Amino acid sequence: MKTGQEIISEDIFRRIGLAADRIQMESYVVGGFVRDSILGRPCKDIDVVCIGSGIALAEEVAREFDLPDHSVSIFKNFGTAMLKVDDWDLEFVGARKESYQRDSRKPLVMEGTLEDDQNRRDFTINAMAVQLNQSNWGKLLDPFNGIADLKSKIIRTPLEPGITFSDDPLRMMRAVRFASQLGFDIYPETFEALQKENERLEIISMERISEELNKIILCQKPSYGFLLLDACGLLARIFPEFVKLKGVDTEEGKGHKDNFYHTLQVLDNISQHTNDLWWRWAAILHDIAKPQTKRFVKGKGWTFHGHEEMGARQVPSIFKRLKLPLNEKMKLVQKLVRLHLRPIALSKEEITHSALRRLLFEAGDELEALMTLCRADITSKNGDKVKRYLRNFDLVEEKLKEVEASDSLRNFQPVITGEMIMQVFDIGPGKEIGLIKIAVREAILEGSIRNDFESGWPLMIKEGEVLGLSPVFTLPEFLKSIS
Repeated sequence: MKTGQEIISEDIFRRIGLAADRIQMESYVVGGFVRDSILGRPCKDIDVVCIGSGIALAEEVAREFDLPDHSVSIFKNFGTAMLKVDDWDLEFVGARKESYQRDSRKPLVMEGTLEDDQNRRDFTINAMAVQLNQSNWGKLLDPFNGIADLKSKIIRTPLEPGITFSDDPLRMMRAVRFASQLGFDIYPETFEALQKENERLEIISMERISEELNKIILCQKPSYGFLLLDACGLLARIFPEFVKLKGVDTEEGKGHKDNFYHTLQVLDNISQHTNDLWWRWAAILHDIAKPQTKRFVKGKGWTFHGHEEMGARQVPSIFKRLKLPLNEKMKLVQKLVRLHLRPIALSKEEITHSALRRLLFEAGDELEALMTLCRADITSKNGDKVKRYLRNFDLVEEKLKEVEASDSLRNFQPVITGEMIMQVFDIGPGKEIGLIKIAVREAILEGSIRNDFESGWPLMIKEGEVLGLSPVFTLPEFLKSIS
């Protein structure tokens, strides 16, 4: 393990210490930077605790680095200040102690000693401090044996865990998050407190809960975090729809896979191929409607007919409750949930160009995400079965590339537009325009015509005449009018 001087070997720490000495203020690097340095993990966020005013120290550090006054961001209500030096993000705060009321996670904050500040830290591995003043340069203060817990790969609270979690219930989510990120175990006494205090999470805003949940989802193996959340009861409180996936029913000796553990496997699978948070959310939600659509058909077995469409309809309400963005990210997840069975179905049957065109049309820019999700969705204890499905997927992808190259359907925009239809038939907006556009689109997707102007024009005229419309242009006249 590194010594304190090895942790703060960079010149920036020496200069922060010089600034602190000039204003006669004890200063320490604390928390995540110390932890990550010992673990050999990259970290550019530096938290500095001082005995006195963190704002005053930040301003002196800015002068040490010849930074303009406006470079210091001051948050007077919290007694903190932030600034950036090169690619380092620095935050300064005065040492403090806190006390809590039962019905609020907002603490009463008072000035304190370094010991007070370390006592209020969430976990032992985040409570270590290294002094920056020249008199004790590089002195490592580890009152709760955080280094020993790093060696043992343990998440443990500095003080009695029930009090720690009751005071700030978000720390329960952080316990699972750190265990997931670092691959650590949660100390038994600490885990018992998670189970006993999980109802306290109800006083925390969903925005902050989801921020921690997203960090768990972005871990290398996110299933570990979900299993911990489930085991301690937190998952049922924040994401009950997911817990409902658990369990296997049996009829006539036939069972179905446990969709809870299947979904976790899909999540781990897709996480091996992408760090995109929303692709991972699609993996989490792809089977979310299976409990509502589960049916047993005598002689056949279990079905989940329509779960992809019902799941897609549930995405907005889940995102809204979890305070996730109700924007294009949500629409991406919704589209992936809705389409996730389509490539799988193609891999099991004869592949037609019509089906490939429709998939290209509906997936659009999300085709890569969809195919990645579908590959992740192939889970089975039978390794030969998985290999066979993946080989079929290779064939589907090759066929998709061929069709895309010939038909340019990835971002399908029919050349026959609504404005063109109105101009050719000299009509205003109306249902006829939509009917003609649908007819042209379906003909292109079926392969009856190509997606070009010369192929679409005759069909547009034909469909218009069926609807009782008469063109006011011939093709040469129209081309001349728009040239």
